[in-house]
This record gives sequence, structure tokens and C-alpha cells, in this order.
Amino acid sequence: MNARQIRSAFPVTLQLPVLLLALLLPLATWAIDLPVQGKVTMIDLGAHSCIPCKMMAPVLSKLKQAYEGRAVITFIDVWEQHDQGIKYGVRSIPTQIFYDREGQEVFRHAGFMAEKDIVNKLTEMGVAAPVVE
Repeated sequence: MNARQIRSAFPVTLQLPVLLLALLLPLATWAIDLPVQGKVTMIDLGAHSCIPCKMMAPVLSKLKQAYEGRAVITFIDVWEQHDQGIKYGVRSIPTQIFYDREGQEVFRHAGFMAEKDIVNKLTEMGVAAPVVE
């Protein structure tokens, strides 16, 4: 929501609090430090409106659940969070970055990454593959 939308949608008395909330809410998503120390971490950097990124979304959602408690799998929208794209040195999207338990980058991939390739990389890094039901 931008300032113009806030001005037209809310009475004057609510505009400042709503504007502050709109500005600060994205920062709340970064309360967790990445990569997570002590856990293998995969960060997918992309955008909600990029086609290959949209194709990655259900894969990431599935794997995030499958690896819960054993590895961290997360998504950052670099079109909404420009500073994160700079921080991670993203040159194209989507980009997947894998970190070991000590927080060291061990692998980087640009473009769509298939589920089996992500599972293979996480297994290679010592995280057991999820059990298929």
C-alpha cells in the first residue's frame, strides 16, 4: 500500500498510523537472522510476480513443511525488499542460496530449481530427505 492509497482509503486521523504500519510491517518479516546458525538454510530470492518464482512457490511451500525443524527454507521478495537483493548479491531471480550449519554459503543457483535438485542438495549437506508418504 502506498501513501496515495492510504490517503484515499483512511480518514486523516488514521493516515499516519496506517502509513507507519505499512512501512514497518515488511521489517517484521526479518526478525529472524538469516542464515540460521546451527541449521542448514536455503534462501530463495525472487519476486511474487516473476514467472519462474511463481513456479517455485509450491515447491518451496512443500519443502518448508517437509523439512520443518531440520532445515530452514525461506523466501525473500527482492522487489519488495530491495536491500535484501543487495545484501545477498542477487543478479537474477530466482536465486537459491544454500548455507551450512555454520552459516557459510556452500552453493548458489540462479533460475528455477526443481524439487528433486533441492532435496539432493540438502541431502548432500547432511539433511536427510523427507519421507514420502
